[in-house]
Amino acid sequence: MSKPKILTVVGPTASGKSDLAVELALRFNGEVISADSRQVYKGLDIGSGKITTEEMRGIPHHLLGVANPISDTYTGADFLRDGRITLEGILGREKLPIVAGGTFFWLELLRGRKAAAPVPPNLTLRAKLEELTTEELFTKLQEKDVTRANNVDKNNRRRLIRSLEIIETLGKIPEVTQYTESPYDWIIIGIDIDKQTLEERIKNRLEKRLGTGMVEEVKNLLEKGVSADKLISFGLEYRYITEYLQDKITYEEMREQIIIKSRQFAKRQYTWLKADPDIIWKKFPITVNELEVEIKAFLYNN
Repeated sequence: MSKPKILTVVGPTASGKSDLAVELALRFNGEVISADSRQVYKGLDIGSGKITTEEMRGIPHHLLGVANPISDTYTGADFLRDGRITLEGILGREKLPIVAGGTFFWLELLRGRKAAAPVPPNLTLRAKLEELTTEELFTKLQEKDVTRANNVDKNNRRRLIRSLEIIETLGKIPEVTQYTESPYDWIIIGIDIDKQTLEERIKNRLEKRLGTGMVEEVKNLLEKGVSADKLISFGLEYRYITEYLQDKITYEEMREQIIIKSRQFAKRQYTWLKADPDIIWKKFPITVNELEVEIKAFLYNN
């Protein structure tokens, strides 16, 4: 008996994953699951690039804005639980689940290629760790788990703190030494976009977001009670806009840092993705027509 089919869209930030996922959902009767560690929070809309209702074009989207940025810390384990429930719901409606988003570790969890650490938040430990600088957090992680230190963004405070939190409970970050066989069949489409085009899209996307109220969004989040440290932990746009609103950097410095760090982030994403031999890479821009034969073969001939 064949396994249920799952379609996934991956690619670096600003490569058009959300738009392609909608086009595929329209063609193949699908619903979209977001795998994004920032879009999962309510109110993190413009800065995280959360798809708008208009852009959804009537396609149901799941796991967007399901966590409270003031009180919740949404982990990979949370996503694995919710993702599995959502997959089964979509399949039960006889629709095609389409997973899209930039938090590739979460996708690996759904595929059974990584393990989620079932460690609840340790608020006492977090309060102590928040007193450390980002550099001190990274040094501490190197001392406790060099393997994790070599595979984490050393500038991402949120992930550094979460890593140290898991180590405090389990002794180290759990690793999957053997893949768990997935109950699903996966086809993974990767968006291969050239460096110059990607950098232009990153820059243009930033200008658009700034023009549609991204700074005001961060200001409103602060006024509603989301702490500056929490926003900074979300990285990229939220980090540097918060620092701008705190008068730590100028507007131009904020803009420049977002562009630079977004480019660096895209490079790290490519490094992660290129290590996966299962990804079917297609040159940007991708049309649904060029994918149709391949996807139909996956859906109906296996």
